[in-house]
Amino acid sequence: MPAVLFALVVAWTVMLLFGGMDLDRGLLAFFYAGDRPPELTVAARILTELGGYRVLIPLAIAGAILLLVRRRYRSAALLLAITLGGRVLVELQKMQTARLRPVAHEHLVEVQTLSFPSGHAANSTMVYLSLALLLTTGYPRRAIAVWSAVWLAILIGASRLVLGVHWPSDVIAGWAFGLFWTLLLLRLAGHDLGDGTPRATNVPPAQTAPS
Repeated sequence: MPAVLFALVVAWTVMLLFGGMDLDRGLLAFFYAGDRPPELTVAARILTELGGYRVLIPLAIAGAILLLVRRRYRSAALLLAITLGGRVLVELQKMQTARLRPVAHEHLVEVQTLSFPSGHAANSTMVYLSLALLLTTGYPRRAIAVWSAVWLAILIGASRLVLGVHWPSDVIAGWAFGLFWTLLLLRLAGHDLGDGTPRATNVPPAQTAPS
């Protein structure tokens, strides 16, 4: 786990230092909807909404309530910490890095904040992945939920490129931070990242009383 967290920090740093260069511009031009069929823009807008606060915040609250009903109070608090704490940290990063959004292409959705990192990529990664890990147990149910969350976060991040509102490096940094924050808090909370089932403990055999 420490190696994974370190790799995510490195990825975030590289995206910060080398974003906005030729590779970034070329990838953005490749993904941008532009003159492609309008259905692509419509699909990207739908995916983008799934990564916005209007969807993610209610989902996180609903997940926390479900965990409370199951009397998993620490997991409910952990879910809210990942979701709300991560959202605050994303906004702080935007203010500190102050990277402007790409302007070579028309923005196909309205945007108001700064560019780095992508809040949609980061927040969708944090919310969907933590929901998958905290609400499911057992194989294959947990594996299906986790992979579904990962692919949904990937598609949401890619939609920001299709709509022309983020550099590719913004999106990759968003994924990296979202995964870093989620894994870090789950690890600090001692949450099982395996199949979620309780581990059997070694119980010493009962001693028979001497006759």
